[in-house]
Amino acid sequence: MSFVRPEIDAMAGYVPGEQPQAGKFIKLNTNENPYPPSPAVNRAIKERLEQGLERYPDPMATSFRMRAAEVLGVEPDWIMCGNGSDDILTIVTRAFVGTGQWLRLPTPSYVLYKTLAEIQGSDSEEIAFNDDWSLPTEFSTGSNQLRLAFLPNPNSPSGTIVPKLQIAAAADALPCPFLVDEAYVDFAEENCVDLVKQNDKVLVSRTLSKSYALAGLRFGYVVAQPHVIAQLLKVKDSYNCDALSIAGATAAIDDQQWLADNRAKVIKTRKRMTDKMREIGFTVPDSQANFVWGTFPGRNLKALYEFLKQNRVLVRYMHYPNYEPGIRISVGGEDQIDACLMLIETALAQGIA
Repeated sequence: MSFVRPEIDAMAGYVPGEQPQAGKFIKLNTNENPYPPSPAVNRAIKERLEQGLERYPDPMATSFRMRAAEVLGVEPDWIMCGNGSDDILTIVTRAFVGTGQWLRLPTPSYVLYKTLAEIQGSDSEEIAFNDDWSLPTEFSTGSNQLRLAFLPNPNSPSGTIVPKLQIAAAADALPCPFLVDEAYVDFAEENCVDLVKQNDKVLVSRTLSKSYALAGLRFGYVVAQPHVIAQLLKVKDSYNCDALSIAGATAAIDDQQWLADNRAKVIKTRKRMTDKMREIGFTVPDSQANFVWGTFPGRNLKALYEFLKQNRVLVRYMHYPNYEPGIRISVGGEDQIDACLMLIETALAQGIA
């Protein structure tokens, strides 16, 4: 179509994880939480619905910002909300990266970062992780055209984390804003919110999709110093969060006991998954997310993925250039994980993979 910008026409586009529309599947491919959200969420949404939807929502999601600020130890003007953290990533990219400029990301990691650069008509520079999933020194080197760096932490697909001290050093060295994407951080041992207070180049994005079990609600936020937030607000859509999502998200983040209980369950299952997959023969790095990443040289993991799908279990098969192919398995409920692991053992024993 001749009216489309050349950059858009040339794009492959980001492909989300498969969402089956019919039939019953064990769904372990998109890192959703296997448990229902806090009961307070349903109550808050119902109460808000009863108030009516004829008015526009609060454009600043003030109720959420106030409660989140208490949880995080910042002021409300350090927070901006979005329609999921992907909305936050889009806003940040639009604010900082122009046509012909550069965006930097590690690889293998979240491929949406590259797509956002393509939409902007900018270039993306991919820096490979070290073999131990640490950041190489070249990730922090300067460049005249470099305008933004992304780091998913914990990373996907590996589930690994870059220590906060290394991130702080990288932020000091980089000549541009540095967004730490903490979509999975509630399952990790540390986070980088304190770095935002120390360095105005650091931004931290979060989502309620994973640890708060609200993937279907679409709500995320970013933490940055107030003068940075003020610039981002110029870019976001006027009403990017609807009234129901604001109510539900506020109730969710208010229930920190639910989060602590859910986190403990997920981490317990994650350890069991990791131990069993290693026993089977997979190489599995220590994950600090709500999924595990397994490689198995000499085995056909694409065939394993297909076998699981035929048996109505969805996982994510990924093959990055210069890396062993692997499967990423979300932490599901105990019965779901039992079924998945049993099928994996069957496929390996029968030579299917």
